Amino acid sequence: MSAMVVATHLWFKGNAREAVEFYVTLLPGSRIVEALQLRDAGPNLDTSYEVLSFELAGQLYLALNKSPFEFTPATSISVTCETQSEIDRLWNALLYGGVPQQCGWLTDRFGLCWQITPSILPTMVCEDSENGRRAMKAMLSMVKLEIAPLVAAYNGN
Repeated sequence: MSAMVVATHLWFKGNAREAVEFYVTLLPGSRIVEALQLRDAGPNLDTSYEVLSFELAGQLYLALNKSPFEFTPATSISVTCETQSEIDRLWNALLYGGVPQQCGWLTDRFGLCWQITPSILPTMVCEDSENGRRAMKAMLSMVKLEIAPLVAAYNGN
């Protein structure tokens, strides 16, 4: 039996290499694994396509240039952070040229959606209690997520 590999495949609008080179600088354990050129990939294709395999924090992804599609928020990369400084660093880097969304979501300059969240968030907002409801209400009022206000809301402060 052969080993299976599961990877998320992302199609970019001609800037896959630029996006991947940027993404691998953001997270420890990230690297470009391989870059392949596909030439004469079809009857009506007069250009070459680049396929990159890369890892973000050890998670495998594939990137392809020349997509006929747009990214949507239905596909996003979620990064869980331990500290506010990690959230701030990633948020600021990914937001450059991008668009902020609500609740820790943003769309980067390549059109890909990201969720930048504190590791404590799921425990707080999924709790069926007044504390959890306060934390959820606080989260829904934020664009970039801030740990201190979330904790304060959870604790009733």
